[in-house]
Amino acid sequence: MKRVLQCSPVGVARTAVLIAAARANEQRHLHRLFDDPLAAGLVEAAGSANDLNGVRTLAGDHFVLRTRYFDDQLLGTAQPQVVIMAAGLDTRAFRLKWPPGTRLFELDLPGLLEFKEDALHDLGAQPTCDRVVVPCDLREDWATALIHAGHDPKRPTAWLLEGLFMFLPPDAGEQLMYWVSALSARGSTLALEHVNRAFRDLPQMRAVHERFDALDARWRSDVEDPVEWLDGYGWDATVTHQVDLAARHERPVPAIADPRKVGDARIWLASAVRTV
Repeated sequence: MKRVLQCSPVGVARTAVLIAAARANEQRHLHRLFDDPLAAGLVEAAGSANDLNGVRTLAGDHFVLRTRYFDDQLLGTAQPQVVIMAAGLDTRAFRLKWPPGTRLFELDLPGLLEFKEDALHDLGAQPTCDRVVVPCDLREDWATALIHAGHDPKRPTAWLLEGLFMFLPPDAGEQLMYWVSALSARGSTLALEHVNRAFRDLPQMRAVHERFDALDARWRSDVEDPVEWLDGYGWDATVTHQVDLAARHERPVPAIADPRKVGDARIWLASAVRTV
């Protein structure tokens, strides 16, 4: 039996365990959308994610589809540098087949990354790229920490911001986008998730908000037009709807993203290219 580590994630870091649990569940499927053989071990090291089962029941299918969507976006860009913001228990540095020479940076809170490193060591995990861990707080000067860790703003970068923006106050989200853009050479790519106000206000989400509030993980922002928003920072963006993703992968449309059930509420999955 794997040991439960003493520095197991608490507070907002519990959301990382939630996503790992959804990916571990997908790993048990015969016709799974991706491979994540480390997810179950990470959840076990954290002592399970049973306290968030209600959230996983509601949004687990979405978490699976968005994982495959972002996998495809990252591998399709083949950029020499990859930056995963709020990396949590993400294992893409270990489970994806990266082109030779890829350097991948993982940014997140120091305590969460410390737990992750210990757990990965116990699991005997070996990265498939040059992996660099950057402990930092994304509400502070993470850009300097990233550059000191070896990121080169003059080379194209593939950025991933999965499950992040809704947790940031609007000004912090804008500051984050400013620095992501400032560190992106022309031709860099970006893949992100956000939501609109109608989604935040869904009755189905009330219990989720209450549970996240207890973790100090309140949703604080939304965006009505991600294409226009990203254009303002010099990115040419495209939004992919979960209905289309589900059809592409022959999966049911996640109830939480089905327009027939949620109306105008949207979880935005967007990809973009730096044009300036």
